[in-house]
Amino acid sequence: MAYISLNTQKLKANFNYLSDLFKVHGIEWSVVVKMFCGNRKFLTAVIQELNLRQVCDSRITNLKIIKSIAPDIETVFIKPPPKRMVSRIIEFADISFNTELETIKLLSKEAVLRNKIHKIVIMIEMGELREGVMREQFIDFYAAIFDLPNITIIGIGTNLTCMSGVLPNQDKLIQLCLYKQLIEARFNKVIPFISGGASVTIPLIEQGLLPLGINHFRVGETLFLGTDVYKNSPHKNLHQDIFKLYAEIIELSEKPLVPNGEMGKNLQMQELAIDETLLGTSSFRAIVDIGLLDIDETNIKPVDPDMHIVGVSSDMIVLDLGTNPKELKVGNLIEFSMNYMGILRIMNSDYVDKRFEFENSHKATIQ
Repeated sequence: MAYISLNTQKLKANFNYLSDLFKVHGIEWSVVVKMFCGNRKFLTAVIQELNLRQVCDSRITNLKIIKSIAPDIETVFIKPPPKRMVSRIIEFADISFNTELETIKLLSKEAVLRNKIHKIVIMIEMGELREGVMREQFIDFYAAIFDLPNITIIGIGTNLTCMSGVLPNQDKLIQLCLYKQLIEARFNKVIPFISGGASVTIPLIEQGLLPLGINHFRVGETLFLGTDVYKNSPHKNLHQDIFKLYAEIIELSEKPLVPNGEMGKNLQMQELAIDETLLGTSSFRAIVDIGLLDIDETNIKPVDPDMHIVGVSSDMIVLDLGTNPKELKVGNLIEFSMNYMGILRIMNSDYVDKRFEFENSHKATIQ
């Protein structure tokens, strides 16, 4: 059975590096755990191993699981709350990121009913064109919500890079800091946090380019994948192999390189281009026990450079092994590396086992 493994020792090393970096610069940070897709086994280990005090997720069902594991941990819902989920947001999220006035009013009403104080961060649109209040409307937006009962505005923030690819820079982040100063001056209020940092913003700290006002980060990818997201490259001080994917060879045969028969479209509605120069040639092909139901093949690749993916269907991936120089056999495991979306998809699959790297296979259970 295919499985994904988590190396908690390397994860802790990455965590310690980032914690030291943020501490030196007076920055608080929260771990974005949505990559775990609510997996109780991994979440329990990570929360305990890293002694986490605040975590972010974009699914309220995941925050519910986190609260059941660690009731005292501070949970952050990091997308605008759906109106229909307001009751559950107040129950399981201590903080939420908001952009809609009517939704915040509903959060206020629910918080009053539950006799709870709900904290919010107001997100500002800084060019990414995902969530965020438009800058010219921001002051009026704040004025309409700052005195709502049982709502405490603890920060302003922004999101960059995730959808449009807009990179953070000094100019954009200085603008974000200015909005905090405007609010504090006009309304005589204190805004404790500017949550202007994510994985992509970390290089600005290391280059000494981060404005002093940015004092809160939400970090997932750099922690778990060891990447410099700004340059889309490995970070020299971090581990990149915290997660590994293994799939079992369920068939291995020498087969022709060119399909034979009348050609139509495949499962993904693609028409394969046939290279007639390969007619009469063959290679060893291995089928492994994962497929499109578990992962998009563009988000993984075999660790062995002598292999490459040549085809995929709902439940199987086909690899070209060339002459099979390693003399692999049915039952052997193939190791794959994954990008962020690859891990996210695999973690969301009920058909892929979840294990710690040093866990005996017979003890592993599907979560």
